[in-house]
Amino acid sequence: MNRKGRSSLPSKYVLMGLTLVCVMLLFASYATGYSGEPLRSVCNYIFVPMQKGLEYVGDVISINSNDTKTKEQLIAENEKLQAQVDNLSNQITTIRLEQSELETLQELYKLDKQYSTYKKTAARVIGRGGNNWFDTFTINKGSADGIKPDMNVIAGSGLVGIVADVGKHHAVVRSIIDDTNNVSGMILSTDDNCIVSGSLKYMNSSNVILFSGLEDKDDKVSIGDSVVTSNISDKYLPGLLIGYVSEISTDTNKLTKSGKVTPVVDFKHMQDVLVILDLKETGK
Repeated sequence: MNRKGRSSLPSKYVLMGLTLVCVMLLFASYATGYSGEPLRSVCNYIFVPMQKGLEYVGDVISINSNDTKTKEQLIAENEKLQAQVDNLSNQITTIRLEQSELETLQELYKLDKQYSTYKKTAARVIGRGGNNWFDTFTINKGSADGIKPDMNVIAGSGLVGIVADVGKHHAVVRSIIDDTNNVSGMILSTDDNCIVSGSLKYMNSSNVILFSGLEDKDDKVSIGDSVVTSNISDKYLPGLLIGYVSEISTDTNKLTKSGKVTPVVDFKHMQDVLVILDLKETGK
């Protein structure tokens, strides 16, 4: 059986009432000068926890504000450092490019001095065939610059190839490593002639090209001998360094020898070349 008349007043209203009473007692205390211990105890019981709660909330807000400020500073510093890193990376890349270009120009300068009897013009490679090798490639000079078919092209330390086709402002070069290219060569130490043939197959596997038809009855030719263009070539000027003998064997006919030549030119990383403006036919 339920008891009638029992209070059902919500607790929040009770708390509000007590708070109001305490406030009134505080005012009464200040007005009358009464500062009794019971009143102080009640006030401490109610207001001290409230004060601590407010202080805690204020501290949390302050900490969060400081954390936010610190994060913003870190983000700004990180962005500044990243900009510096990017700037340094760009400077390093530029220096490396300039160093590479300087080394190429130094090689061309030495090559120009090595073949000083020939007139030459420098050209930049602007395109190549569809593989990893410069068996055929395009340069940025053409007929408007005096370039003609069958002009010899050199780079690095020696012969690159020959001009195969000429446009007004460009030309196509077929290098000595191309499968269709044959060069009349000569062993520099013995003056014996041979045929140097391009071979992309061997370039891919061992970075060499082939030679054949060498007459060497006295076995004077050896590994490391220089191979140059010969005087009897119909298109190539004489004395241009092709490479060095890296392998030699006697043919089945017992009369001639064949083998492999390591080219002096890096046919994977050409950037600039020299075109010799003299043609073999004219002798100029």
